[in-house]
Amino acid sequence: MDYTLLRKKMVDEQIVGRGLNDPRIIEVMRKVPRHRFVASGLAHQAYGDSALPIGEAQTISQPYIVAFMLSALGLNGSEKVLEIGMGSGYLTALLSGLVEKVYAIERLRSLAIPARQLLDDLGCSNVLVKIFDGSYGWPDAAPFAAVAVSAVAFEKPPQPFLEQLMIGGRMVIPLVTDKGQYLYRITRHGENEFQSERLLACSFVKLVGRHGVRR
Repeated sequence: MDYTLLRKKMVDEQIVGRGLNDPRIIEVMRKVPRHRFVASGLAHQAYGDSALPIGEAQTISQPYIVAFMLSALGLNGSEKVLEIGMGSGYLTALLSGLVEKVYAIERLRSLAIPARQLLDDLGCSNVLVKIFDGSYGWPDAAPFAAVAVSAVAFEKPPQPFLEQLMIGGRMVIPLVTDKGQYLYRITRHGENEFQSERLLACSFVKLVGRHGVRR
């Protein structure tokens, strides 16, 4: 199976074809082998237009959603980024190729260990991984220029995420509202000044942990 061709087709049709044209995102998505981040039995589906299970009731997000999140963060390459819910590490690998440093948290050891190994195999040397309750963020490494959250919180971002976002920084996070799940961009303009923008409907697994979803 020609994964390089499938990857190019994925980007051309699902990403560029839907209006996302950031050349840096296009380039990194054409390079990172998404099929390596799913179970071998699902590799032939890795470049399809859908999320896929990765075990432990978790998923790897639809390619378009991943690209949309990256685009919404407005990355320029110099950022230190916090990722919550690394899963199998696909978004982590993309971030690695786009920013200066990635701090990735995954609460499930069974996902984090193989993800770390795969990232090492792919040469993602600017990634630090922590196995921990991601709802706390990573206070020792804060502040972050960008925060990418791949699990849904209830109505508003957990306070630790807001506190760890630097002034001028951006967070992309799915939130449960009375109208369903939506992806939001949160921009910090001051010490206690945050701007919230609703972006698009989405479907993510719950953010589990001390500051996660409780209903």
